[in-house]
Amino acid sequence: MRTWIDVRVLIAGASVAALLAAACGGAPGSGTPEPTRRPAAAETDSAAAGSAGGEVRRIVSLVPAVTEMLFAIGAGPRVVGVGSFDTYPPEVLALPKVGALIDPDLERIITLKPDMVVLHSGQVDLAEKLRRVGIRTFPHALGGLDNVTATIDRLGAVTGARQEARRLTDAIDARLEAVRRRVAGRPKPATLLVFSREPGTLRNVYASGGVGFLHDLVELAGGRDVFADVRRESLQATTEAILAAAPEVLIELRYGTSVDPERLDAERDSWRILSAVPAVRNRRVHLLVGDQLVVPGPRVASTAERFAEVLHPDLPPGPTSIR
Repeated sequence: MRTWIDVRVLIAGASVAALLAAACGGAPGSGTPEPTRRPAAAETDSAAAGSAGGEVRRIVSLVPAVTEMLFAIGAGPRVVGVGSFDTYPPEVLALPKVGALIDPDLERIITLKPDMVVLHSGQVDLAEKLRRVGIRTFPHALGGLDNVTATIDRLGAVTGARQEARRLTDAIDARLEAVRRRVAGRPKPATLLVFSREPGTLRNVYASGGVGFLHDLVELAGGRDVFADVRRESLQATTEAILAAAPEVLIELRYGTSVDPERLDAERDSWRILSAVPAVRNRRVHLLVGDQLVVPGPRVASTAERFAEVLHPDLPPGPTSIR
């Protein structure tokens, strides 16, 4: 059965839901194999540099997070095609669509005559086919929060927009550091971060594990990830595991579709069955809405600020979010 996740966010960003839920090894202690190892930064740099050299003037991006980065560093006019699920910034809506993680359209990509194609690191076959026709690739892999700024720096290098990239990473780092300072010294509530489940039920609950940018955001915003000891980016959390973890705050992410307030209230009420969980008992279940919440791109500082305000509701207002 499909969960309530909209498919387009399953791919957003090299995104959390497709790659996390697909790589999920089940509940803690389930003995399910670990997800496939992600390439290290040096490996992806090597792949990007090894396909074809020369100036990058025409770019096709299949990764929404990287598409956002390209526009944010001023390379947006060079983007000539995007993935089927790219929606931000608004300029991408008018660009040709070339498929995505599971259905890239190689023929259409080639007809756009790109100098470089941004793809998911798992798209090995596509990368090889592009290499054979002399098209450079820029593989992107999920990683921790530091991978966001590292990827922006890499894009700055390959596009010749180093200064713009550095200005952007400095701005992101400054806002993240501001969040870190705001929550410093405060108690860290035990936090469960959920990014998927079946609508109206607590079946097939997928949550953040102890690695990855969502885990890093929870910790930076002053929370203590209840599944920090599970060294995966995601896990399928059983009711028993959630009860045992006893989160004091529960953050559930909604994205991909607009949700009316009544629907949000109904989904929040789904958690009432777990009244023994402190977050439920004390009415600290929060449903946050927005595609940017699961995209590891230039707006991660905005997500950190939202998490901090939920985890520490008495915090004074923070800076304006990156939109």
